[in-house]
This record gives sequence, C-alpha cells and structure tokens, in this order.
Amino acid sequence: MSQQKIIDHIVNWLKNYSAISGTGGFVVGISGGIDSAVTSTLCAMTGKRVIALNLPIRQFKTEFDRSTEHITWLCKKFSNVETHTVDLGLVLSQFETVLPNDLHEFMVMANTRARLRMTTLYAFATRYGLLVAGTGNKVEDFGVGFYTKYGDGGVDISPIADLYKTEVYGLGDELGIIPSILQAPPTDGLFADGRTDEDQIGATYPELEWAMTYLENEDTYALSTRQKLVMELYEKRNTANRHKMIPIPVCHIPKLVRS
Repeated sequence: MSQQKIIDHIVNWLKNYSAISGTGGFVVGISGGIDSAVTSTLCAMTGKRVIALNLPIRQFKTEFDRSTEHITWLCKKFSNVETHTVDLGLVLSQFETVLPNDLHEFMVMANTRARLRMTTLYAFATRYGLLVAGTGNKVEDFGVGFYTKYGDGGVDISPIADLYKTEVYGLGDELGIIPSILQAPPTDGLFADGRTDEDQIGATYPELEWAMTYLENEDTYALSTRQKLVMELYEKRNTANRHKMIPIPVCHIPKLVRS
C-alpha cells in the first residue's frame, strides 16, 4: 500500500469514527515530534474541528519551538485548526508542594507530567465534544510499551498505532511536515535535558522494529552481537510494560463464591 493510500485510509477512518461517535473533531497534544505532527495533520485533513494544544511543562526549549513551528504551519494550511498554549509548569510545581519529598523522584515526576497533559487534553475534549487523538506508533504501543499509563496512553483513538516509526516518518515526508521535526531525534519530551528515546531505551526505532518483526515472524537465523543486545532490550521492556498493553485485569467472582 502506498503512503498516499495509507493517508487516505486513516483520514477516512477518523472521519467515520468521529461521525459514529457523535463528536465534532479532535484534540491533539503537540510534542514537537513526528508522531504528533503526523497525527494532527491527518486529523486536520478530515475537515473536522481540530484543537492542537501546545503543553509545555518544564520542557526542553527546542522541543517547544518545534511544537510552535508545527502548529503555525498547521494553522496556515488548515482553516479548521485552532490552537492553545497551556503552560503546565506551575501546575506541576503546585502538585509537588503537596507530595511527600520522596515522591519527587525522577520517573514519578516524568510520568506526572504526561498525566497532567492527558488531563488537559480531556478538559478541552469534554468541553467541546471532541475525541482525544493518540500519537503512539506500533513499536511504542505494542512493542516496548514506551508511554505513560493514563498519560500519553490515555486516549480515545489511535490513528497511527498500526504503523512502525519508520512508516510514520514516511507519511510525514509525504505530508510535508516541517524539516525541523523530520530531522529531530525522537524524544518523549518528559525531561528538561532533552534526552532522546534512544538515550532512554538504548536502541533506535529501526532496531526495535527489527526485533518486533523477528519475534512476530518466529525467525531463527543467527543474531549478531548487536542484535542480541537489541533483542534483550526489547524483550526486557516488553515484559516490564506488558501491564500497559493488556486489558486491566478483572477479578471475576464465581457463582459458588457469590452464593
């Protein structure tokens, strides 16, 4: 399937889902990365209302600048797009003041940032009858679970979750996404030092895609030293984050226990 066919398919899927759900369009959080840039553009192509939110929260400046640049491009290109910037830094600071000091740990606060953004997205979605469009790709959502539970994983729909990261870049190039985003190293935007996804995971997205495909195809060919390391990194994260990728466990009460 060509990139244009994939684009058309996703846009039509978004239109139909919005119509069936009785909603008026979409809310998208813009991170300055390729996934949110492509997702917001696909949503805009539906012709429905799109609110593109810039949600800085002690964010690395270049990420905020890329978000702003993309939103400017998006608003010029599509008349159905509007935007708001909501600085959540003060909210995070206030939240920290009521938490015990030992909860100010690095990853706790990184995940809190993602959940504050999710809360803001749903505030707009609820007020205006819109859907929160997720920006996760296939490797993040179903491979290594590289997202925050009830943070950037808290969405209504996932338009690009069946696409590998490299495929998302291909769509971005086809859509004319601005060069600064196409060329930027992927990052989740949750750390003030601008660390990349590769810094956190230890492998590139093409490497993670290889690992995911290798396991899905049940391949058995011999692995190089680097491939063995990538496979170890992939399987470790897949196992640790499995709880994000499966339905919430429900304790079903048998009839005998109820009686």
